Amino acid sequence: MLYGVQTPRRRDAQRNREAIVRAACDLMTSERAVVGMPEIARRAGVGQATLYRHFPDRYALTAAVIGLQVERLEACVAATRQQPAAFRAMLDAVLRAQVSMRPLVRLARRLEPAVQGRYLRRIVALLAEPLRRAQEHGHVRSDLEPGDLVLIFTMVEGVLAGTLDGEAEARAAADRTIDLALDGVFKA
Repeated sequence: MLYGVQTPRRRDAQRNREAIVRAACDLMTSERAVVGMPEIARRAGVGQATLYRHFPDRYALTAAVIGLQVERLEACVAATRQQPAAFRAMLDAVLRAQVSMRPLVRLARRLEPAVQGRYLRRIVALLAEPLRRAQEHGHVRSDLEPGDLVLIFTMVEGVLAGTLDGEAEARAAADRTIDLALDGVFKA
């Protein structure tokens, strides 16, 4: 970079990186069981060498996709800051994303525990303020703590992992678990 001006190559590199993350996000948050790096490169319109130059392995790419999802959650939290009742829809969306984004969740579970913990703490921290506001306005039971959200995430993940009847049955059981958990957390 010369005098604060990006060269065309740097802009191309940034565009390629963004295209790779978007493509990976689309594929890792889909119904697919497995997502390959060649398919991500094709979807992004780049060669595999370009993909690996930006992301040396699938775990680096997984971290970038999780980062993008967390940024989207941040935007949602900011957009609903003055709407305490929106916390139910927000938590519902986060839990249903956990169910629908199976490829991403499976890859995230393979990240180093410290990395997993960092993302989980960031998500809980993001949800803590909307939770507090929802409690202040009487939408959520007063004894729920931000750390309890981890218990709910774990419950949903346990149902998905523990259902032996197949993917459709696991999703149905997870959806039922989410409904029950939300009914237990939110006041009528």
